[in-house]
Amino acid sequence: MEKVISVSIGEIALKGLNRKYFEDQLISRMKRAIDEIQYNKIYKEQGKIYIEAPEENLDLIINRLKKVFGLVYISLCYRVEKDMEKIELASLEMVKEKLTETPVKTFKVETSRADKSFPIKSPEISSHIGGVILKNFEELTVDVHNPNFYLYIDIKKNAYIYIDRIEGYRGMPVGTNGHGLLLLSGGIDSPVAGFMMAKRGMNISGVHFHSYPFTSERAEEKVKDLARKLSIYTGNIKLYSVNILDIQKELNKKCPEKEMTILSRRFMVRIAEEIALSNGLDALITGESLGQVASQTIEGISVVNSAVSIPILRPLIGLDKIDIIDISKDIDTYQLSILPYDDCCTLFSPKHPVTKPKLIDIESSEKNIDIDSLIKNAIDNMKIYNIN
Repeated sequence: MEKVISVSIGEIALKGLNRKYFEDQLISRMKRAIDEIQYNKIYKEQGKIYIEAPEENLDLIINRLKKVFGLVYISLCYRVEKDMEKIELASLEMVKEKLTETPVKTFKVETSRADKSFPIKSPEISSHIGGVILKNFEELTVDVHNPNFYLYIDIKKNAYIYIDRIEGYRGMPVGTNGHGLLLLSGGIDSPVAGFMMAKRGMNISGVHFHSYPFTSERAEEKVKDLARKLSIYTGNIKLYSVNILDIQKELNKKCPEKEMTILSRRFMVRIAEEIALSNGLDALITGESLGQVASQTIEGISVVNSAVSIPILRPLIGLDKIDIIDISKDIDTYQLSILPYDDCCTLFSPKHPVTKPKLIDIESSEKNIDIDSLIKNAIDNMKIYNIN
């Protein structure tokens, strides 16, 4: 009887002929997450992934795996031979451990028999093991509708017995769905947007726009710290830091004040597109939520989209601010995000920004400035950081 970790893989199991590719990518991510912890082996067995490791390292490994996208459930289980006597002993030991942790009174046994050659069918296994548990733990009763806990038995090449199922973030393994460039500000929303696209399998790089010396070096350090928090989930992040002060000064001098926010945003996505295309990236990612601020109206979003040809992904578009804050707290970026350092979006911010911009008006204003020269100068002077 040996303790191992079992991992349920969710929607990856539905990938048909491509399933092996997604599983291999997931295992690669798992290995990367636990590479500093000693383990013996990671192997697949009939729909799940298992990890053998010294018992003292199992909890450490589980805590790391919880941050790997693509995992639905993680469980600590006993692995035994497919022998009813050994399954009984493992079941009793698992229940005993549960009772020492939590005062519970009811249970239910659920068996999954992937190996159909095993002569005893699932309902019979569940019934038999339930009877053994009742005989050995007088304080417990069976509740088939709403038990305090389930005892799970998986019959595969081996038999696996477990109780607790720790929820993972689900999603897809990072690296299976392209590479996006996240417009990473110092606020609450953009780190959450990066997290959500990584959860769908996208590799993440970042671009941060600042207006130094009008914005402080500490504000840029804050963004690096946010990228480090994000990299726990996404892996290494290449962060491009771009000073757009000259662009903002030019816009402030030659364009209507009320258009300042939209015009600045169009410059940001143009610069981001240049960086993305020159580095083989597939899309831009922003933390915009429809109607949250003046520039995030449907008209504003449409005018910004028209500045570039690359897709702009907005995973927060339909979320309430409270929903976004909840996610930021869960991924531990919230406290950093609310630190009071200025970002470039507050600089030259108009008192009465246009909320329903018309593309013809915005393009007319842009004729007064040398767009290509300003973009080239900003990119030529950007800094690049590798965050991990």
